[in-house]
Amino acid sequence: MSKRQRRNHAPAFKAKVALAAVRGEKTLSELAQQFDVHPNQITAWKAQLLDGAAGVFGADAKVEPALPPVDVKTLHAKIGKLTLTNDFLSGALSKAGLLSAER
Repeated sequence: MSKRQRRNHAPAFKAKVALAAVRGEKTLSELAQQFDVHPNQITAWKAQLLDGAAGVFGADAKVEPALPPVDVKTLHAKIGKLTLTNDFLSGALSKAGLLSAER
């Protein structure tokens, strides 16, 4: 008899199985047969789900900001520097006759 290879389940699959166990519509053995997972594993995932559920609604919930904070002064300085460079280069090119008056 060959040994069964260890399986790694995706977090989405674990959540699906654990939520089915929390609902209680089927017994653990029925869920184990349906999802091809051992009943002890379903119990462990259910416990992890219930333990971690409080963190979703609690004050400890980590909310990541969508974008990192922006330093406006640095951006304004960069814009000013680029504007000066652009003006200098356009003036030099127009004096050399390489830049037409119409842009």
